[in-house]
Amino acid sequence: MIIYLIYSLRSEEKLNIKHTQHLDNLSTKVDELKLETYEAKLNPHLFKNILNSIQSNAYQTYYTIDKLSSVLDYILYESKGNFSTIKDEIEFTKDFVEINKVKVSPLFDFQIKMKIDEQSNYFQEKIIAPLICIDFIENAFKHTDFQQSNSFIKIIIELNNQTFSLKVINKISQKNNLKKETGGHGSQSLEHRLKMIYTDHFSLSKTIEQDIFTANLSINLHEFYTKMHSR
Repeated sequence: MIIYLIYSLRSEEKLNIKHTQHLDNLSTKVDELKLETYEAKLNPHLFKNILNSIQSNAYQTYYTIDKLSSVLDYILYESKGNFSTIKDEIEFTKDFVEINKVKVSPLFDFQIKMKIDEQSNYFQEKIIAPLICIDFIENAFKHTDFQQSNSFIKIIIELNNQTFSLKVINKISQKNNLKKETGGHGSQSLEHRLKMIYTDHFSLSKTIEQDIFTANLSINLHEFYTKMHSR
């Protein structure tokens, strides 16, 4: 009887382990499907805005099409996986900014600063979610009045051996009410992706003060990488 009970308990324990593993696998697949859904929604939206920028500035079509080619390569091929290298994400972001700068006057106050430690352990590591930088940069171009004298856009991207961070600051156009859109599709998609991928290893803040919108994203790469490789 004792032997039978021990055998039954062990069999039940093995069955529970199998059930747990099955549920974990299902959960992973659901998360992957969710990620694919968010990216599928994001990519056409991004593509449409790029084409609009080119169409409205035909005199610089050759230059922007060259940049667009690189952007599309990244979207169609490099961003298919769940992760990309920070090096590739930064190059993609630069090209995306150059395309959108076509509609900006040379006198417009536009600043982009890169503080990138290329010797960082994570610079060429596949650790960053592709297209993670675009949401706030795209919104900055979308919601800024380039004809207004005191308008500006400032982008700061930093990488050290611990964290990756993006900060975007812009003067909101009075023609658009960004306050109503901060919880819109693009913003929600980004937050969902961050939560599903980086869980509690990131911080994200969005503030509006006197028509100045500030978005601040920071990802603790060291903590995330350690967690990934400890499984």
